[in-house]
Amino acid sequence: MTERIAIVGGGKIGEALLAGLIAAGKQAKNLVVVERVPERATEIADEYGVLVTDDVTTAVSSAQFVFLAVKPDDVEGVLRKLAAADDDAESERVTVTLAAGIPLARYEKMLQAGSPVVRVMPNTPMLVNEAMSAVAAGRHVDDEQLRAVVALLESVGRVAVVPEKQMDAVTAISGSGPAYVFLMAEAMIDSAVSLGLTRAQATTLVVQTIRGAGVLLSDSGLSPVDLRAAVTSPGGTTAAAVRTLETQGLRGAFYEATEAAADASARAGRRADVEGSQP
Repeated sequence: MTERIAIVGGGKIGEALLAGLIAAGKQAKNLVVVERVPERATEIADEYGVLVTDDVTTAVSSAQFVFLAVKPDDVEGVLRKLAAADDDAESERVTVTLAAGIPLARYEKMLQAGSPVVRVMPNTPMLVNEAMSAVAAGRHVDDEQLRAVVALLESVGRVAVVPEKQMDAVTAISGSGPAYVFLMAEAMIDSAVSLGLTRAQATTLVVQTIRGAGVLLSDSGLSPVDLRAAVTSPGGTTAAAVRTLETQGLRGAFYEATEAAADASARAGRRADVEGSQP
């Protein structure tokens, strides 16, 4: 059966997913995007050759998978339209949400009884097909549907399947993680300038260093501990720098930062759950 896919939301994440699906071989005729801004709709249609509409009901009428790439505040309105869609196959349609902080139970409550829902926590490297997406399946998702969603998301990066109770931790690590790396890069560039390099030189050195270190982490098969040890000669420059980072509390700061992010994610989820239970 041909997979027909609807993407509700034509923002950066929605477009990144669309581009990844097309690059992975999905035919444009089997893809549809919902975008309310006319100028943006025209851009997407011209760039990718897909149908773009502002009508959710039209977009999802024959879709096997519906990706919600909208802001959390817009989710409830979209769910009402999905629930009201005149579609006898709704219980077989898989709703995949990329919106942060909203628990699966809220989707399952608003959609037709038995509707399969998959919750995804992506991150911004999806924009360059290097996402780390975590996936949690709802109560009505079968193994085949979950495998299909994972395969679709693999068109824009790597995917890990986790229980929903781990989503707050995932948000703190991979969801927010790119910002930690960007902050580190910013600090390294500023420190390089203070050592006498130009900002352009510093940026080139830092960006490529982070890129190369990431490839080593991904491809070498060695642990971070092993890789750090390989760079750190006894009594050398790296040892002096690492000792300073440790005494300045880098490790403890990451513990506290990720705990704060996880707590913020949990509060957002509880707030969304409470708001969704109100009449």
